[in-house]
Amino acid sequence: MMQQLLLDISPESAQTLSRFVSTGNQEACQVVHAMAEGRFAEPLVYLWGPSGSGKTHLLKAAVAHASADGRPADYTSAACPEFLPSGLLAIDHVDQLDDDSQRRLFSLINAAREGQGRLLVAGREPPARLALRDDVTSRLGWHLVFQLHGLTDEAKQSALQARAEQLGFRLETPIIDYLMTHWRRDLPSLIWLLEQLDRHSLVRQRPVTLPLLREVLQLHQSVING
Repeated sequence: MMQQLLLDISPESAQTLSRFVSTGNQEACQVVHAMAEGRFAEPLVYLWGPSGSGKTHLLKAAVAHASADGRPADYTSAACPEFLPSGLLAIDHVDQLDDDSQRRLFSLINAAREGQGRLLVAGREPPARLALRDDVTSRLGWHLVFQLHGLTDEAKQSALQARAEQLGFRLETPIIDYLMTHWRRDLPSLIWLLEQLDRHSLVRQRPVTLPLLREVLQLHQSVING
C-alpha cells in the first residue's frame, strides 16, 4: 500500500501557478499568469536566475494552466521547434541551446514579434551574459526581463509550516530540518514530499514524526532506484 501511494503522484504535480511561492518575484509571477491566460500582449518574456529559483516551475505551470483552459501551449527544454505555435511556447534552459536551436530561436522571436504567438523563455543568466549568438541575446533583451530570486531556507520553512497547517498538523522543526537535508531543495518537491508524508500518516494512522519521514524517504528512494 505504501509503495502504491508513492507511485500515484509525482513531484511535477506540485508545479502549478497557485503553488508557486512568489516571495520576491511578485511582478514576474503576475506577468506569467497573465500570459498563461492570454491576457498579456507582450510577445516575449525572459526569466533568469540560478538553479532552484523556480524558472522551470513557472514555465511548466504556465503551459499546464493555458492547456487546461483550452489554449495551445507547449514546453521544451534546451531545444527549439522549427515553427512557433499559435499560443504559448515555453523554452527552458535557453543557455544550453545548440547552434541549430539558436537559429530557430531567432526565427521564433521574430514570429512572436509579428503576432504569431508568444514566448516565455528562461535561462541562468541575463540576456547580455548568455553565451549565445549576439542577434539572439539582443532580441531577448528587447522585451521584458525578470530576475527570479530563490527562496531563503527560512522562507521555505515558513511555506512548509503553512502547508502543514492547511493539512491539519503541526510540523516540528526537526522534521523540517531532516526533510530539507535529505530531500530535494526546491520548494515544489519539498511540499510534494510533505503531502506524501501526510497521506501515509493518515493511511497508517500514525502521527507525523521523524521515524515516519525516514520511512517515506527510504521507500521513495527505493522506488526511484528500482
